[in-house]
Amino acid sequence: MSKTEFIDRVTEIIKERKNADPAESYTASLYKDGLNKIAQKVGEEATETIIAALGETDERLVSESADLIFHLMMLLDIKGLSMDDVMDELNRRNNTDDCT
Repeated sequence: MSKTEFIDRVTEIIKERKNADPAESYTASLYKDGLNKIAQKVGEEATETIIAALGETDERLVSESADLIFHLMMLLDIKGLSMDDVMDELNRRNNTDDCT
């Protein structure tokens, strides 16, 4: 599976879980709490990523980065956006046709 296909799969999982029972799904519970809660989680994960980068192991940095990206993908989704929109913007900034 390519990295792009993997991002697409994570996007699908997020969309599936957002309608699950909030008592059984962490993702659904965040969606239930709404935009402010998801945005707050992105901020928390960004802070934890910075702390890991500055003073923890590479493994911890990778773990926190994964949490940050997952929550960012949720934030984009709740706003009706996706990682495709982010990649399109990166392509635009770099004047390239393919960001993969």
